[in-house]
Amino acid sequence: MNAPAAIQRDFSAEFPGLVTADGQPWHYLDTAATAQKPRAVIDAMARAMGEDYATVHRGVYARSADMTIAYEAARRTVARFIGGHEDELIFTRGATEAINLVAQTWGRANLKAGDRILLSQLEHHSNIVPWQMVAQETGAVIDVCPLTDDHQIDLDAAEAMLTEAHKLVAFGHVSNVVGSLLDAPRAAAAAYKVGAKLLLDGCQSAPHMGVDVAALACDFYVFSAHKLYGPTGIGALWAKAELLADMPPYQGGGAMIDRVTFAGTTYGSGPQRFEAGTPAITEAIAFAAAADYVSAIGPDRIHAHEQALVARLRRELGAMNDVTLFGPADSAGIVSFAIDDIHPHDLGTILDESNVAIRAGHHCAQPLMDYLGVPATARASFGLYSTEADVDALLAGIARTRKIFGKG
Repeated sequence: MNAPAAIQRDFSAEFPGLVTADGQPWHYLDTAATAQKPRAVIDAMARAMGEDYATVHRGVYARSADMTIAYEAARRTVARFIGGHEDELIFTRGATEAINLVAQTWGRANLKAGDRILLSQLEHHSNIVPWQMVAQETGAVIDVCPLTDDHQIDLDAAEAMLTEAHKLVAFGHVSNVVGSLLDAPRAAAAAYKVGAKLLLDGCQSAPHMGVDVAALACDFYVFSAHKLYGPTGIGALWAKAELLADMPPYQGGGAMIDRVTFAGTTYGSGPQRFEAGTPAITEAIAFAAAADYVSAIGPDRIHAHEQALVARLRRELGAMNDVTLFGPADSAGIVSFAIDDIHPHDLGTILDESNVAIRAGHHCAQPLMDYLGVPATARASFGLYSTEADVDALLAGIARTRKIFGKG
């Protein structure tokens, strides 16, 4: 197979957020937290909120009908982006709500005292706390899979831990801290061997590589728009149609019903049953615009571009005796590290003075920080717009920080 063509394009004019207020380049290395937005997405949202705006699913007038078509077309686009079908995709407020939806619908309907849930040591809080809540409600028990020496989910350990009591495996597809990529088909095979379902947190995989839920063999896949160069306040849950058909409603209200009387209510089918109230119309359209934008560039090209930047940064940092690198050598778009005797917050603050933005902290993964034995890490995360100049600026900022702390 031929390697994907390199991205040779100046994105600075397409992403207005990559420039400071005084017109200087902003070296944005926090895309794992949220991605900057291209003009194509901003313009799509502005049109949807302006001259095209109307409610959906209710109006009999032409613009409402047009907006309904656009909203459902957005669902089809987002579903197709991950290899799914429109009747399998629910718009949610984000990946966090998507996981909570599965926990509070499928989880409450299918888990009972003595059942087990397998998570991993590297999960984001959003893939821990909802399961703790449903476990407390149902009497289910949570098990935690350890990591390998290079901070990947240890699937050998997972296979040894899984029993027929396990009903769900919920793993991050790519870690938001160390960038390790899960062998999802192997995880799925291990889960299915004992009759468990597999949920994948795809927040860090959908924006950075090609995703095909059929090839991943998962039952549930969640991701957010704002990490995919789209708007905040919206995400998606993909689930197998047969699972959705058996899941009870998540919230009650308009749009998710078939018929309401005071004697009782019947509910809509498919995704409709889980989208109570007026939906995030403009956000859904912008979500689809973001998916189209990424698709046009090519997820494989984006992944290769980011991997080249990761390789260079890890090589440069690895040559520094006082730097600890976390995660595997081929971490996906993310480099997490610590410098001896310099707190990540101090590093992040000093870098900001040079227009370099990284994330410093526990990254909503406190159990992983405990596992690594550090209070926090510095994290540089790349996007399709990241460049060698961003790496240069980061390395120069690190050198300056080390000098300030008397280390250089």
